[in-house]
Amino acid sequence: MASKIGKILVVDDNLGIRRALEILLPVHFAEVKTLPSPATLVSSLEQFRPDVVLLDMNFNTSINTGNEGLYWAGEIKKLAPDVEVVLFTAYADIALAVEGMKRGAFDFLVKPWENDKLIEVLTAARDKARKSMGRDARSGAGMTGANVIPGLTGNPMFWGTSQPMAAIRKTLDKIAPTDATVLITGENGTGKDVLAKEIHAHSLRSEKPMVAVDAGAITETLFESELFGHVKGAFTDAHADHTGKFEQADGGTLFLDEIGNIPLHLQAKLLRAIQNRSIVRVGGTEARPINIRLICATNMDLEALVRQGRFREDLYYRINTVHIALPALRDRQEDIVPLAELFLKRFAEKYHRPLTGIAPEAAELLKTQRWSGNIRELQNCIEKAVILSEGTVLTAKDLQIDARSGSGMTGNGSGMTGNGSGMTEIVTPGLTGGLPRGGAEEERLVREAMERCNGNISAAAKLLGVSRPTLYAKLKKYGL
Repeated sequence: MASKIGKILVVDDNLGIRRALEILLPVHFAEVKTLPSPATLVSSLEQFRPDVVLLDMNFNTSINTGNEGLYWAGEIKKLAPDVEVVLFTAYADIALAVEGMKRGAFDFLVKPWENDKLIEVLTAARDKARKSMGRDARSGAGMTGANVIPGLTGNPMFWGTSQPMAAIRKTLDKIAPTDATVLITGENGTGKDVLAKEIHAHSLRSEKPMVAVDAGAITETLFESELFGHVKGAFTDAHADHTGKFEQADGGTLFLDEIGNIPLHLQAKLLRAIQNRSIVRVGGTEARPINIRLICATNMDLEALVRQGRFREDLYYRINTVHIALPALRDRQEDIVPLAELFLKRFAEKYHRPLTGIAPEAAELLKTQRWSGNIRELQNCIEKAVILSEGTVLTAKDLQIDARSGSGMTGNGSGMTGNGSGMTEIVTPGLTGGLPRGGAEEERLVREAMERCNGNISAAAKLLGVSRPTLYAKLKKYGL
């Protein structure tokens, strides 16, 4: 029997499952806490300080995509990197498991579970967490601010030599030291989040936190609580005060990604907070002053949304003090091969491959592609090629790109293309390369993509050329 040590937090909306685990887990864990939803997950992490979180993948939704679980898994790893997350779902999906692992999950369990297997996975996750936290973990080691990026972290911006990027860099040099609100637009995968980090890193607030929020992934019911916080007793399960993203970013930068996906009725509340430079926690009455630099990003045409009545005009002008439009990768062709070489070096080190460069024919092939997924698609292409490579130079064969297809996806020149999951599908003109701006045509394409991908939101998002949170928002919008 495993040692009775450590803490585990279970988040599952099924009462029967919670009760069963409340009986089973105390035999192996010193403390067990259960939650029926992620509504108070953040405050529970801060106060309970678990070693392991057993996280359900779906909460209060008819769409069993696992998108909520993936979102909260990412949030947990940002809040508490040393806490191990085990995903829990009744829907066995290998692609979903892989995506969960990419976001830092320790393992993946399928309901109904076998007790021995469940305990084996959870205790292994506990032991790993306690080892990484060290003996002082219970005093607070391992916890960090939510989505906090103190200064420039991760990989810096690759500027390249193209004229559009040179112009953007010149603009950044001018605006970074100011507190001007910035709106970054561009297609998916162009690096909007990286540019936001670059602006923060060169600002006078660089020593303060940068808090990133994927606005398109926050459910409407949690929107105010996530952004503005809540007080104890504000709603069911609000057992303690919770600090929202605005307060977490106080003195630093707040980055609102996918801002175009915020529902109209919530935009007024966001506008009020930005205008007043103060927030009121849900359930509270005290106005709390905030001192933030605001950066927003979207892949949507906000001016068109304003004309359609789907985005508030006053909010648009409030966030659009400085507008930076990132170019598509196809519009900075001279940067494609240097970027590929950068990714090659990075992934060769990561996967311990003896690669030293890119063959000339492979470089030429890279330059012929449309790269509708932009830098993100190029990065994924090089990562896969590095993993599958066998020599010391990356070849055209390693890239697995059909020169006739004009895209970064594997194809056969007859309208068939890989979807990244080992299957093939027929591509309808207009279904790839992004979505139209709302309306019946957008709904038709979303519905068609979900049908073709058998409800797999990751595959459908890739097919449509949008992010998973964006597609999830569309599904909610159209009731799909």
